[in-house]
Amino acid sequence: MADKFDNEELSSHFRIALFGSARIKKGDWRYKMVYSLAKQIGAAGFDIITGGGPGLMDAASRGHHAGRKGRSGHHVGRKGGVGHSIGLTIQLPKEQRDSFHLDVKKDFKRFSERLDHFMALADVVVVAPGGIGTLLELFYTWQLVQVKHICQTPIILMGKMWPGLISWIKKWPLKKGFLGKEDLETIFYANDIEAAMSIITKANAMFEKGGKNLCLNIRKYGL
Repeated sequence: MADKFDNEELSSHFRIALFGSARIKKGDWRYKMVYSLAKQIGAAGFDIITGGGPGLMDAASRGHHAGRKGRSGHHVGRKGGVGHSIGLTIQLPKEQRDSFHLDVKKDFKRFSERLDHFMALADVVVVAPGGIGTLLELFYTWQLVQVKHICQTPIILMGKMWPGLISWIKKWPLKKGFLGKEDLETIFYANDIEAAMSIITKANAMFEKGGKNLCLNIRKYGL
């Protein structure tokens, strides 16, 4: 397992960051949902980046590993290569076990530094069900998009817990003028895996075009 980032190599890979609860166990429908999505991401040859811990992070790394194993060929991106599972782990008072399979791992002491790495590495963000940490990751990503510190990164809200939040945002902050309609342009709701994967595929098509106008978070935000 590697513990260093090669920025040039990483910038050539299309990468999905997945945020979600560490508390959800195997057998839960939300675990299965994330596993299935990550399996398709791995089969497509895309990277996945998680917090590298238990719960939905483990579901993502397990699914990604299974998707890679089941591939009949290799996805060829702008510079070729096979998808990686990247874990950005955090030191906590109560030690957490690492996810099942990580190709690259980096450990952090502070959540702020860890979030900065997520932001620099992600081309798409998928937010699965979760608690305070997941909400922090969602709103931190969204704010950086709003102030243009990172690219117009698609933020996909996946699962049954999000429609209520979207309705509240439209009813209160948007209606009161605390944000603009354009701030919602990068927020997508996916009620199933197919919808999430459709958005990811469209984002990858833009990534594959490359060119001087391609906006990469790893280039814009830095590490």
